[in-house]
Amino acid sequence: MKTRYIFLLIVSAAATAAFLPGGAEGQDRNASRPQSRVGAPVGGLLGILQHGDWQCALPGDAGGEAFVDVPAEAFRIGTASSYLNAAGTGIYLLRGADLVFTRGPKKDERFRVLGENTMQKLNPDGSDSKLICTRVSNGN
Repeated sequence: MKTRYIFLLIVSAAATAAFLPGGAEGQDRNASRPQSRVGAPVGGLLGILQHGDWQCALPGDAGGEAFVDVPAEAFRIGTASSYLNAAGTGIYLLRGADLVFTRGPKKDERFRVLGENTMQKLNPDGSDSKLICTRVSNGN
């Protein structure tokens, strides 16, 4: 093709794009971004939990036990972001201080990491629950 035809095609394409409705706005980049899933951690660096046995408990009261152990919530953290409990095995994702169990019997349970050996379970609405889990051994 001759240079002048290419130039005319470019100019006509630009003019057409300028006069079409919505053409000046361009692509809506927000609409094309992947939308986050409910319950998925949204920020922070990827990490792993300390390997070992984790025991979960509810707070007690002043007249009795300091805490009430909840054996059904206990689990063991293994290698490759895996966990094991009485019901089976699964995988978790730790991003910043937000933990979500992504597969297995604890799927979709969410926690907030409070320290190296402590985390607090979150309710489905994202508020803090009273359940606290603590690492009690390194699994050996």
